[in-house]
Amino acid sequence: MPYDPTDARSALPTATARKPAGAPTPASHVKWYELPPATTDGDTRTWYGRSQHLIIGYTDLVTPTGFTVPATHADECAVLMPDPGTSAIITIEGEATEIGGQTLTFIPPGAADVRLTGTGRVVTIFTARSGVAPGPAANEDAYTEPRPGVAPLVNWPDPVGGFQLRTYDLDVPGLADPPFRIFRCTSFMVNFTHPRTGPRDTTRMSPHTHDDFEQCSLIIDGEYTHHLRYAWTTDLSQWLDDEHEKCASPSLTIIPPPAEHTSQAIAQGVNHLIDIFSPPRADFSRMDGWVLNAADYPMPEDEATA
Repeated sequence: MPYDPTDARSALPTATARKPAGAPTPASHVKWYELPPATTDGDTRTWYGRSQHLIIGYTDLVTPTGFTVPATHADECAVLMPDPGTSAIITIEGEATEIGGQTLTFIPPGAADVRLTGTGRVVTIFTARSGVAPGPAANEDAYTEPRPGVAPLVNWPDPVGGFQLRTYDLDVPGLADPPFRIFRCTSFMVNFTHPRTGPRDTTRMSPHTHDDFEQCSLIIDGEYTHHLRYAWTTDLSQWLDDEHEKCASPSLTIIPPPAEHTSQAIAQGVNHLIDIFSPPRADFSRMDGWVLNAADYPMPEDEATA
């Protein structure tokens, strides 16, 4: 993979992505800034987008709002609050916990009530198979059939000490280059990168591929160009053109395997992109010190020793 030698990802094991088994599938670009919200509550607006395994919500929080997770919910879900002016009260089995902004909280399986207050952005993450997302995904039509080449979602081992509400501070150091802050739960991984100021250095792009999982690239500030190149099959009629898709904020792009891809920050001000993967990435997880909450969420034995 052509990473710059100063990029920490250059230490990842080199692999060549396989060719797709059938016709390649295009990326899904969900430009929420061009779409009506899926739900409104007073002046608060929420949009949703999805991948094969996840439904991701983006809330522009102005007036208090919330949602309820039913007892039948069998997977963890998450509330990510990048702004200090937001807060949440999460109630589980009658016990209410108040959580401030600039945090990522994993909510255990089962019933929960989430109340959001303040002003700012809130991101919610649910597994698609749970069917508990509070609103419809704008790109639902892209997933009427399972995407080829995407591995099934198999949960990783239960967390140390059992399932419980777990909150992590986002205002912490992570990797220096790239500026990653990575957290995982049993069914997905969040890479809350540090925001960048100004356009990306175009001499240090990072085109790469993934064998069997989608990358959910969520833009919450600024503007990016997603560059994608699709693998060729023996059938020329199945070939897809290269993409150089400009996406502003807020937006969600789902990058399919095994498309070669890289994202280029292009706005003069703050650019902030968050990557989400389901299931958690084993390659990132094997790198010592990369996953900031690895002590809470163990890897599968076969992935740890691969």
